[in-house]
Amino acid sequence: MKLGLAIEYAGRGVDVPIERIQRLEALGYDSVWTAEAYGSDAITPLAFVAAHTKRIRLGTAVIQAGARTPTMTAMQLGTLDALAGGGRVIGGIGLSGPQIVEGWYGTPWGRPAARLRDYVTIINKIFAREGPVTHDGPEIRLPYDGPGSAGMGKPLKSILHFDQKPKIWLGTGAPEMVKMTAEIADGWLAFGMRPGNVATFKGWFEEGFARAGGGKGYADFEIQGGVSVTITDDVKGALRAGKDFVALYVGGMGHPDLNFHKKRMHREGWGEAAERIHELFQAGRRQEAVEAVPDEYIDEGGLFGDRERIKRRWRELWEPMPYTGVTVRTQQEEAYDLMAELAGTRG
Repeated sequence: MKLGLAIEYAGRGVDVPIERIQRLEALGYDSVWTAEAYGSDAITPLAFVAAHTKRIRLGTAVIQAGARTPTMTAMQLGTLDALAGGGRVIGGIGLSGPQIVEGWYGTPWGRPAARLRDYVTIINKIFAREGPVTHDGPEIRLPYDGPGSAGMGKPLKSILHFDQKPKIWLGTGAPEMVKMTAEIADGWLAFGMRPGNVATFKGWFEEGFARAGGGKGYADFEIQGGVSVTITDDVKGALRAGKDFVALYVGGMGHPDLNFHKKRMHREGWGEAAERIHELFQAGRRQEAVEAVPDEYIDEGGLFGDRERIKRRWRELWEPMPYTGVTVRTQQEEAYDLMAELAGTRG
């Protein structure tokens, strides 16, 4: 299985751990991932990483569709790939939520599924360079001819050539969105798939592949999971450390009536806990919300314990998952090394 690492994106400053990235590239790690919320952006750090590495793939997990037009996304991904050496860039795209889309970017939430389909279709037309790009979609039109238009928009064709088209992956979780991902994208940034619901997700993938036609299947599609790893003799302590993040996202991230992280926890089979966490967090009882996160939920989503426990749980829970790659999240250099050993990337 391929391994990746993630760069912190929610700090007050920007920290790109180049020495770690270079070491893990030499250790056989396949990818490095950035993200964005409403602070640092996801593209600029990857340009910096590209200048200091040779082969590791450069991915966004995710860039927000509301932050850029699809044409600018294509321009940025294409420019990054040209600078990095071709074939290294994965444009992972997601929607975020209406609070950020409308509150931070000032763009309409609209019909998110239709918008994402328009978005990817336009990017692929740009990369194909088969002619000036036009698109008549339910959410995005090129040239633009809506309110405020001068009526002088001209279809254009990218000046930049794309010798190796950057890959487009989507970060989705809802049934129809996952099906659409399998249909129109090159890969999926896993959101909500766990050992107990793999069959459900596989059904959605296969429906999407069928919609795509042309014999598309798992051989044409990558799936990137994520795993938190802590080597420790205090498993209980490690599980406790992961609860604040879950409580914040399930309880307070997004609008109270539309929280994708709460929906995700439902799909993972933990609906009752998700509702309780959300209820407590919204009532201002944040510590109780943290305590309501089940130990088993955290344990199921990561690898915690001594080396033997981690090795055993990797074999039992993670190797059977249909991932082509997994992003390792840890603060321990020895955990990165252990994962390279388990995944067979080191010589």
